[in-house]
Amino acid sequence: MGDRYWMWMGVRLLVGVAIVGWAVSYLGTGSAEKEFQKTLDAMKQVHSFRAVLAANPGTQRNEMLWEVDCGRDVLHYEMHVEDTSSEHPSDMTMEEMHVAGKEYLRQKDGSWTLNRGYGGHPAKGYCTLLAQGADSNLLPKIASMIKRGILQKGDKKTVNGVRCREWLVTMKGAPSGLEHDTVCLGLDDHLPYEMTVDWERSRLSYSDYNAPIQLDLPEAAVQPANAPGGSN
Repeated sequence: MGDRYWMWMGVRLLVGVAIVGWAVSYLGTGSAEKEFQKTLDAMKQVHSFRAVLAANPGTQRNEMLWEVDCGRDVLHYEMHVEDTSSEHPSDMTMEEMHVAGKEYLRQKDGSWTLNRGYGGHPAKGYCTLLAQGADSNLLPKIASMIKRGILQKGDKKTVNGVRCREWLVTMKGAPSGLEHDTVCLGLDDHLPYEMTVDWERSRLSYSDYNAPIQLDLPEAAVQPANAPGGSN
């Protein structure tokens, strides 16, 4: 009788532990989704930012910079790509300035040349997606992470002088099957300050949210329409 009693108590204890574990897991997931929703809402209020990428896929070393100013419809983009392959080594640098539907390309002498065949508003495109709470493909894909990511809370850290909480995100879609990302969300403003993607061996850092973006705009881009050399 005594053995049966203690066996029954042990079974009840195990079941109780399992229920508590399930509840903690369930509540933790819900809490994670709520945190990411706060980030999505905060990103809707972003009007300017900088993003810096460093990636080392295969034999390549990629460095990229984006500076976005929604109010002025300006996107500044720089790219430096090195390929250390012994068969086809290469080194390429590119700089673009997109201003109000016009694209300017930096020349080797430092001057800007207008790309007359271009027509687009990439800054407005990014900003519209952010305001709608949609993935912009420049800032972390928070909307997709909420829908189909497995979110696990990580440790606190400091990125570019900002305290943030790191989250581990597992998603399907990488060449190897699963993509393992990390994203660090600001403790105070909930905005993303860092993201890593394992299969790309990349790190993106974000800064200067809603801060004035100081850019060296092409002279033609700041001339009034009726100025000499301007369009009529």
